[in-house]
Amino acid sequence: MITEEILTYIKQHPSGKVKIAVADIDGVLRGKYISAEKFASVAQSRLGFCDVTFGWDMGDVAYDNVKFTGWHTGYPDALVKLDLSTFRKIPWENDVPFFLGDFVDEKHVPTYTCPRQLLRRVLSDAEQAGFHPCFSQEFEWFNFEETPQTVHQKHFQGLTPLTPGMFGYSILRSTLKNEYMSDLFEMLTGFDIPIEGLHTETGPGVYEAAIKFGPVLQAADQAVLFKTAVKEIAYKHGIMATFMAKISENLPGCSGHVHQSLWDKELKHNLFYDEKDGHLMSDLMKSYIAGQLHCLPHILPMIAPTINSYKRLVEGAWAPTTLTWGIDNRTVALRALPCSAKATRLETRVVGSDTNPYLALAACLAAGLYGVKNKMKLQKEATSGNGYKDLSNGILPQNLYEATQNMKQSTIATELFGVGFVEHFTQTREWEWRQYAKVVTDWELKRYFEII
Repeated sequence: MITEEILTYIKQHPSGKVKIAVADIDGVLRGKYISAEKFASVAQSRLGFCDVTFGWDMGDVAYDNVKFTGWHTGYPDALVKLDLSTFRKIPWENDVPFFLGDFVDEKHVPTYTCPRQLLRRVLSDAEQAGFHPCFSQEFEWFNFEETPQTVHQKHFQGLTPLTPGMFGYSILRSTLKNEYMSDLFEMLTGFDIPIEGLHTETGPGVYEAAIKFGPVLQAADQAVLFKTAVKEIAYKHGIMATFMAKISENLPGCSGHVHQSLWDKELKHNLFYDEKDGHLMSDLMKSYIAGQLHCLPHILPMIAPTINSYKRLVEGAWAPTTLTWGIDNRTVALRALPCSAKATRLETRVVGSDTNPYLALAACLAAGLYGVKNKMKLQKEATSGNGYKDLSNGILPQNLYEATQNMKQSTIATELFGVGFVEHFTQTREWEWRQYAKVVTDWELKRYFEII
């Protein structure tokens, strides 16, 4: 139900409009402004939104291989139900009111292509099992002193980074561009994306931000909005922010690590913590980790969704390549952080900054719950030292095509996410691979043009 206070705010806002958005399969927010009058008429019901949102890729090119919608359906309107609990004000747009929405059908049944609805489904499974998942996602990203026009004019080459050199955790660099960094911290917080930390990371013009943990759906909303909000705030400063997983083979990649824990329904006890265990890890946490290790090869496209994702997952680049877990070890796929009753958690380090947060968090939670449900045991000790050299449990699929075929043929993926979603999502990843496979790259020209 919408409160009278929110309705009054919208009616009295001088802009006379509301901004609404939904997330597509890539986690890109698609939205529009509607009038305050229109909002009042649809707030308690639904509104039409073209279903091409799930019928084209991030470049607005129509898929030719999906069933959900296409030329064969005529691209009709789908129905969106606004989630009134997501209300917030946009600080860099004169506090214009904003809402997120979910795709549903005529009977209010969730649409299987909707990433936010998928996370709701996995959350429901967790709640039915008696758990309250608390998550957060942290992001690294590059910033350039460019505009969309100059980036295209330069053909995405020779871009000017916000600051030069490799200078992680730099007090100097945060002072150099302090107006932008301060706006990020203050405006994101004002947009109900509470930031726990913001600092420079190693790499020219690289920042990293940690978002405060919270209930998993709220955490995913904040992560999705974070990526778009950063880009919009950057625009105001003549800056372009990119969340590509790997901007250059000569520079570190950008992560989107997911932190997670399961609590009791009253949110009083962190169920991952056990003070009697030698590592302070409960049996529940161990089963959760075992589930993720087991499921990762079956669900990898959900946490490494692009061609570029796999350029980050290479040895010695601060991103994992092996199916490993360890205690406070940054070379493994799953980094256990057992410490206090409040802070004990698991960090999934495979996840890059290019992910759709709804899918990434759903994948992590569903895989962990799979281990809990099946009472899985950790079959090996924590990796000590260099996780890149620990091949005892295998390695991650090495490109999007291989990972997608694994997921497409996986009964585990179908069990976790349903036939409809797995079919649609893997078809979109196959499409992505096809778009890449037909392109002649700069590497090929430099390699073969003269010599071959």
